[in-house]
Amino acid sequence: MTWLRKFATAAVAVLALARTADAFEVGIVGFQFSSETHARVANAAAEAAKARGWTVTLLNSEGSLPKHAEQFETLITKKVDAIIIAMGKPVEADAQFKAAKDKGIPVVTVQSGASPHALFDIQTNEYKVGAEAALYLLGQLGYQGNIVTARFDLNVASRIRGKILDVVLSENQAVKELGKFSMARTQSWRDDVRAGMQALLLQNQGKINGIWASFDGQAYIIDDLLRAQGVKKGQIPLVSVDGGKESYARIADPESTFVATVAIPFEDMGRKAVDAVQAIVVEKKPKDAITSGPYLFTDAVLVDKNNVKDFLK
Repeated sequence: MTWLRKFATAAVAVLALARTADAFEVGIVGFQFSSETHARVANAAAEAAKARGWTVTLLNSEGSLPKHAEQFETLITKKVDAIIIAMGKPVEADAQFKAAKDKGIPVVTVQSGASPHALFDIQTNEYKVGAEAALYLLGQLGYQGNIVTARFDLNVASRIRGKILDVVLSENQAVKELGKFSMARTQSWRDDVRAGMQALLLQNQGKINGIWASFDGQAYIIDDLLRAQGVKKGQIPLVSVDGGKESYARIADPESTFVATVAIPFEDMGRKAVDAVQAIVVEKKPKDAITSGPYLFTDAVLVDKNNVKDFLK
């Protein structure tokens, strides 16, 4: 009967572990799933959490700040064990971040910016990313000519990229920014970008040598507008930031004006958020064991015609 007792003991242990895993619930919120990058982070985090046997509540704020705050409050009321936020709004949703902390619910953010009420934010060093994109575009122009830009100042990462571009332009004054479009709407952002950039392209027709976009979703729309006007690859180089299957396909496409992006590892960032929750919340390791500051940085890679084949695999 010894083997039977051992078997029973092992079975009880397995069931206990299963119950512990099942009992752990994480809330994952992506701010705007119509933006591919938000969905990539949130879905990768959800997949990693489910692989650990956790219960996952996956929510899409649909670009609405009131809905974002409401979903945050729902997770707090539900008393989830941890919350992961993709491209959240720590400033605008400060009250909800504080409420989570007050209730003892740890929050990890991705590409959102720091909050005193969150453990830390996982992001790329946007200052490096911004410099790489800006200098690449200027290199395509031989450091002279005219550009127009598509910006998004409501998002911290995109805003930093734009500020770094401004610094680069201030030191390279043979390149002039003829005009810029600043995206203001989040729920209908594609329509916003299409209308704004169409007007900017028309206004500066024949004078534009290059285009900078603050994220690849904007670049796709600009690329479509340029192609509709008959612009060929290399005539008006278009450079942006984010990466992803569509970005790599356009860079490789000889008909596309999109020539380079700085690829950010969004799926890896989502998985790192789950790993952090596992280490800090489940295994009770100190937060400093993961990172000592408010940010956990990941590396980004510039992708152009020279290495895009590696990313199309």
